[in-house]
Amino acid sequence: LKSVVFNKICIGTEHVATATLPASFNDLLPHFLVEPDDEYIVKNKPVTLTCRSTPATQIYFKCNGEWVHQDDHLIDRTVDPATGLPIMQVKIDISRQQVEKIFGLDDYWCQCVAWSTTGTQKSQKAYVRIAYLRKNFEEEPMAKEVALNQEVLLRCHPPEGVPAAEVEWQRNEHVIDPVNEPNFLVTADRNLIIKQARLADTANYTCVAKNIVARRKSSPATVLVYVNGGWSTWTTWSACSSVCGRGWQRRSRSCTNPTPLNGGMACDGQNVQKSACTATCPVDGGWSDWSNWSECGVDCSMWRSRECTQPSPGTGGKDCQGIDLQSLNCTSQQCLQTANGVEDVALYVGIVAVALCLTLILIVVVLVYRRKKEGLDADVADSSILTTGFQPMGIKPKNSHLLTIQPDLTTTTTSYQGTLHSRHDGTTHTGTSKFSMTNGPLLDPLPNGSHHTLHNGKMTSDPAEFMTRLSNQTYFKTLPRDVANTSYGTFNFLGGRLTIPNTGISLLIPPEAIPRGKIYEIYLTAQRKEDLRLPLAGCQTLLSPIVSCGPPGVVLTRPTILSMDHCSDACPENWAIRLKKQNYEGVWEDVLMMGEELISEPYYCQLEAETCRVFSEQLGRFSLVGESLNMSAAKRLRLVLFSDAYCSTLEYNIRVYCMDDTQDVFKEVMQMERQLGGRLIDEPHVLLFKDSYHNLRLSIHDMPQAHWRSKLLAGYQEIPFYHIWNGSQRFLHCTFTLERLNLSTCELTCQLCVWQVEGEGQSFSLDFNIDSRPLDPEFLLMDNNPSGSALAGPSAFQIPYLIRQKICSSLDTPCPNGADWRLLAQRLKLDRHMSFFASKASPTSVILDLWEAQHFHSGNLNQLATVMADIGKQEAMIFLVSDGEC
Repeated sequence: LKSVVFNKICIGTEHVATATLPASFNDLLPHFLVEPDDEYIVKNKPVTLTCRSTPATQIYFKCNGEWVHQDDHLIDRTVDPATGLPIMQVKIDISRQQVEKIFGLDDYWCQCVAWSTTGTQKSQKAYVRIAYLRKNFEEEPMAKEVALNQEVLLRCHPPEGVPAAEVEWQRNEHVIDPVNEPNFLVTADRNLIIKQARLADTANYTCVAKNIVARRKSSPATVLVYVNGGWSTWTTWSACSSVCGRGWQRRSRSCTNPTPLNGGMACDGQNVQKSACTATCPVDGGWSDWSNWSECGVDCSMWRSRECTQPSPGTGGKDCQGIDLQSLNCTSQQCLQTANGVEDVALYVGIVAVALCLTLILIVVVLVYRRKKEGLDADVADSSILTTGFQPMGIKPKNSHLLTIQPDLTTTTTSYQGTLHSRHDGTTHTGTSKFSMTNGPLLDPLPNGSHHTLHNGKMTSDPAEFMTRLSNQTYFKTLPRDVANTSYGTFNFLGGRLTIPNTGISLLIPPEAIPRGKIYEIYLTAQRKEDLRLPLAGCQTLLSPIVSCGPPGVVLTRPTILSMDHCSDACPENWAIRLKKQNYEGVWEDVLMMGEELISEPYYCQLEAETCRVFSEQLGRFSLVGESLNMSAAKRLRLVLFSDAYCSTLEYNIRVYCMDDTQDVFKEVMQMERQLGGRLIDEPHVLLFKDSYHNLRLSIHDMPQAHWRSKLLAGYQEIPFYHIWNGSQRFLHCTFTLERLNLSTCELTCQLCVWQVEGEGQSFSLDFNIDSRPLDPEFLLMDNNPSGSALAGPSAFQIPYLIRQKICSSLDTPCPNGADWRLLAQRLKLDRHMSFFASKASPTSVILDLWEAQHFHSGNLNQLATVMADIGKQEAMIFLVSDGEC
């Protein structure tokens, strides 16, 4: 390599470093190996900017558009051993005073320029700023009190600074690492989120801001995680305070589930409950009079006895004290003398005669028994006679396919195959075949030559036997065997309806819900609450009957509608109402929360004033459970009064039943009183029973004192709050025993008062004749349906099938002006369920299904035609089609 000769050239008045390059590198532009970077001046320490380039004949800095003096450059020259190119490095120092001179203007910047014989190159601009961090935070975190498991947000806006401050969070002076503590999250805007507050998260939280200049801490923010108190379960009732007569018993609970912590709310309500009780009084025993003295015996003594029967001890009373047998020595005149020898001989002869008679009788009995046994052996000498009746028979009936096969319900998939028929000793009946449950499809199409009847209005010839067989299977063991509360029918794609009369319970199977080619045997039954207990907790209460429909596991292409009564006050703001369903393991699960329905779920519910309509694509066992959100929540109770149908004594009993206001319970009470011979003396009354922990009191007042009086010792009778609220007992009743002063008194006028302790009450006037004809209860039963409890096909619906199809095809297609199914839902006051209807393939058909469920007994097709005409559809005229077309 040729030697490099360095010279100096002048640029204006400035001197810069120059160099003479070898000829082979004269055509190269300089490029930068090191360019100056942004720098921050901390306090008064200057910063150094460095620039390195190759090959370069000269390098100089320009800061804010002005050349830096040559004397301020620190130059270093080297040669790259690999290429032989010269490397030039230049450094300059920038002081705080230089930067502050341009205060208020643009940022202070410097740029490096490298020259060669070919041209020049400029480096990137390096900005020099004065670093600082202000003391005061723009926003500091605030102290908070939060409930357990609640999300917490702590805000922090650090002080202004150059460079911008980094933020970290501390808990009790320890740095929080969100990577290792997943319950914490630091957001992009540097706020701290505690995802679920735990008791351990109660602490002082500090926001720390720092940069190269300083480190600042915010004021600590205290986060207090509190726990609201919860009641423990009630203790058992204490023993009655009185050992004889009326007294009190109490039970208690404590606010320890959980205990309120860190200022959490104490439990709301009573911690002690009292209930009236009546203890049967103990009866101490008393001696009867002594009997007369016996005659003086041969031992010169006589005796007498007495018994502890006046009265006999009872109900824990004391036994009689003393002896029950007393003896006394006779005087010498009364003492019997020793018998003579003749009398002794007569005694011994009599004893021997009696023994001989007993021996003869025993011999005669043995002879008679042996003679009978010999006669029987002779008659059955051929033992085949005894066994013929138990030999297997080889006779094959003509129609062997009609023999009943025992159902096999043990397979994992509970579905039906075949048809269900009566079991009558193999006798041929129409449609007799077999009943089984397999993993195959439900009820395949009937084979040629078989006759199958869709049962319309009645069950099979022996419905009790059918329910008994179902109840013997694993899943169906809890099915009731009460045929009166069960409805059963056979259905195909045309659908149908099952109704349990006088209970308000029905199941609508819409057309096309059952796949074409399938025939299902479906049942509907109301469970007795005492037979099937539903687990309830806290303030939960049963609001509806427990209804089973099945069999579970059948394939449905559209939701059925299960209708059942409920007894809530229909104020959604007071209740959290859940639909519960029992799974195959017998566990009750929440499948729906009212007001939070998801259209993607297979269940949906409409809660009306007294009825609940459940849309379900799966059959099973359902019930409605409510949890009161405040003490204003109330259940509707029905009060029903009965008395004896005939009264021939002075005493007269009035029975007051307190039950959930649902038709199924009312029906059960009616049936029970009919068996007891009772009479209904007044129309039922409705009472709102609030969740106030107060018992229900009942009393009778304003009786004519000249003719009647009450035999009750207390002024009122009381039913404990929890006996009513938990709903485990279907009905409760108390009896008022009255006494008329004369048998000729027949008129009774009085006031029945019903109220909750410390609450408002109601008063009902009673005025009736105890010998008059009893009030007919039949008019109170709402579902006297002459068409039967099971309807299959078109007879189950108000709207004919063809008309229904025309309505759906007309309204399912969206219209720009809204004259489609949406307007139909609005006119029928069903617009709250728009999103649910929209999720179905045919929204109109679901709307019509709900209309059918609501108006089966009171539906008016003319009203529906009027709604169609209001919508503006020409198809309103389809309601005038002839019966033959339908």
